[in-house]
Amino acid sequence: MDDIKHPRLRRLYEYWSAKRGERKMPARADIDPVDMTFIIGNLILVDVRPGPPLGFHIRLHGTNLVDRVGYELTGKMLDELPQTEFRELSRLSFTKVATTGEPLHVQRDRLIDDRLRRYETLIMPMSGNGEAVDMLLIGLIYDDEDR
Repeated sequence: MDDIKHPRLRRLYEYWSAKRGERKMPARADIDPVDMTFIIGNLILVDVRPGPPLGFHIRLHGTNLVDRVGYELTGKMLDELPQTEFRELSRLSFTKVATTGEPLHVQRDRLIDDRLRRYETLIMPMSGNGEAVDMLLIGLIYDDEDR
């Protein structure tokens, strides 16, 4: 995770890492939204539903992200994400983190309003029982946002 560029994503990773301690991943109960005000509008919380196939329920879709893309996903399944290509890319990334239990950091481009937008994202696993991933903590920041 040494290549995380955005300072708020770096801070989110450090928070997640501190909360997990010696464990592979923290539990949802370890995470306090009050501690994450620095990135709350750019957070996505996803419940992982056992499969096969795995299902992904969006518990929280941050307000900055809603404003950026023009749709709300809070309370919806990933299958309801309107952009097919981004939905499938998200499914692959979520599945990778949910099955490996390892965080994933990527920088990609995405088409929004017919314009290519660069973003950086960090997807981190959480587990109530310390073994199976049951939630994903995701930070997503577009390059043209303030640092």
